Amino acid sequence: MEYLETDADPYEMQKYLSLSGPSIETVEKVGDDYVFDIEITSNRIDMASVFGVAQEAQAILPQFGKKAKLKFNPLEKYTFDNLHAEPVPTHKLDVTIEDPELCSRFTAMVISDVQIKPSSEIIKRRLELSDIRSLNNVIDISNYLMLSLGQPTHMFDFDQIKDQKMILRRSKKGEKMTTLDGKEFSLPGDDIIIEDGSGRIIDLCGIMGGENSSITEDTRNVLFFVQTYNKRHIRKTSMTTGQRTMAATYFEKGLDPERVESAFVYGIDLLLEATGGHASSELVDLYPHKREEKKVKVYLKDIHRVIGVTIDEKKVTAILEDLGFTVKRHENEELAYPDGVYFEVTVPTYRTDDVDIKEDIIEEVARVYGYYNLPNNISPLIYIKQPHDMEMLFKTISKSKHYLKHIGLHEFINYSMVSEELLKNLGMDPSKHLKLSNTISKEIEFMRRSLAVSLVKNIKDNQGKKDILKIFEIAKIYTPRNEDLPEEQYVLTIAVTTDFFDLKGIVEGLMRELNINNYTYETKETDLLSQNTSTAIMSEDKQVGRLGMLRKEYAENMALTEDVYIAEIDFDFIQNNYSITKPYKDPITTAMVKLDATIDMKERVYGELEKKAYNASHLLQDIEIIDRYKENLTIRFYFADPSKNITEAEAKHELETILKQI
Repeated sequence: MEYLETDADPYEMQKYLSLSGPSIETVEKVGDDYVFDIEITSNRIDMASVFGVAQEAQAILPQFGKKAKLKFNPLEKYTFDNLHAEPVPTHKLDVTIEDPELCSRFTAMVISDVQIKPSSEIIKRRLELSDIRSLNNVIDISNYLMLSLGQPTHMFDFDQIKDQKMILRRSKKGEKMTTLDGKEFSLPGDDIIIEDGSGRIIDLCGIMGGENSSITEDTRNVLFFVQTYNKRHIRKTSMTTGQRTMAATYFEKGLDPERVESAFVYGIDLLLEATGGHASSELVDLYPHKREEKKVKVYLKDIHRVIGVTIDEKKVTAILEDLGFTVKRHENEELAYPDGVYFEVTVPTYRTDDVDIKEDIIEEVARVYGYYNLPNNISPLIYIKQPHDMEMLFKTISKSKHYLKHIGLHEFINYSMVSEELLKNLGMDPSKHLKLSNTISKEIEFMRRSLAVSLVKNIKDNQGKKDILKIFEIAKIYTPRNEDLPEEQYVLTIAVTTDFFDLKGIVEGLMRELNINNYTYETKETDLLSQNTSTAIMSEDKQVGRLGMLRKEYAENMALTEDVYIAEIDFDFIQNNYSITKPYKDPITTAMVKLDATIDMKERVYGELEKKAYNASHLLQDIEIIDRYKENLTIRFYFADPSKNITEAEAKHELETILKQI
């Protein structure tokens, strides 16, 4: 309300702005004030400020019959022509920018004889309601300006800057500095830094200042500077060092160098008022390449055609002007150009990065006018043919997920990265995994070579919350390759806390659903699963998966309170063998004889038993597990001859043959 005059209440603002602009997630009444939690789209960093939201409100609220007008525009009010400071140049600041590509604008001034004390109540309260801790009257102004105008600013103790020199340059690999939060960094190189006359690094630009130049209770001379940096360098340094400061989130989006002037002048006014100091140096403003305004031409008929409704041209003009655009109306009267009214729209410098073409202008009009006001006509569908293998992959993943969810499993979606500790707890060698060079957390440092590591952690995190856990994930694993990008492979992994046979039933049920039957089970050594309770899934003498119980020592490492059973299947095998329809098989019209047998499975693997049984009898049609007791399985065998009825004696003879073979 400092910037905006409106008759809309806070909840109306939440409703209407969320429909057409910044999404106000919550409104909380605190005393006689209201706190908004606002989501800003990443390409609209100009909107990420109190003034930015006020400017959006000026354009959006009138569409809903609400009065809304800016009381003043700080970008126009706070200019060098209106700078109240009258410098008494007792201090000189020497600023050098070695590479203009790193810093598009650098503005600075020294304020002397400052008094460090608590901030005014209004600034302190507004910061604290915005979850920013109030520190003192100097540092608070820096944070206040960032929230107000969306431009980070910096305050240094000028007396700590050796020889009154600042040299902005690229860092060298391995250079060290300590930031004002006490953390020491060995810089990766090519970062934007500032060193003073002694060669000390005093600022990790765009991210955090140095401990050696920070404001303290003894500070008497403050260097106030505002600047814009190369956004790619800031993003890279922030991610590489793991320093995700609020300032970095602004600079990495690309800030408008023109706004530096407004933030600087407003900041000087606040500093002089809050500290009782005075300007003691000349104004430094290094701005080698002034940002030029961009002009875009758009015809009124194109606006109507694309949006699908006829909007009065005065409304079009009002929407654009309220958003900060300058609009000049033209009319083509020449017969050679009979296209009618068009607008020459001057794009404000703070929208240069996201408004380039006429469609961008039309989008601005459409969103403020209201997408909900547009006709609900469905355009003819344009089908983009996917490559066959990708199309089949998506279909198979969807079919698999639907089946597993419908039989009671829960899908988990995990990060592709895991911690070193988790790998070691499950007996895996971190050195055989790809390691991120710029991880922001030790929890997401190594690329997964098995989804099982994540699902075991999911089981641990959820144990005790439910009696039985059945979960799955379909995602990529990453296998390192020498001098090349990793091999990426989709895998289906299932984890349950029931038993081996329940897990095996889930796998076989999925295979039946996908009409896959060209697989068998075979005993094979595995590093993750218990040797006595596991089996490999084979197809054409190739291992395509495994299932079994997690080894006891790994379960103990993870502090699991119950056994966990895991199945991992190469999704290429599932995709390549999935069939929409079942293969046709003539029904058996002769009599079927069913015989049961109880078999000790202590020295046997069920998959191999099945394989040997079918090989031993050509009359065997199906096998079914009926019951289990300890190591014993009761199995039902189905015998039939498609050409004639067989007797029970013939079936018993076949069963005896099978039992001898297995």
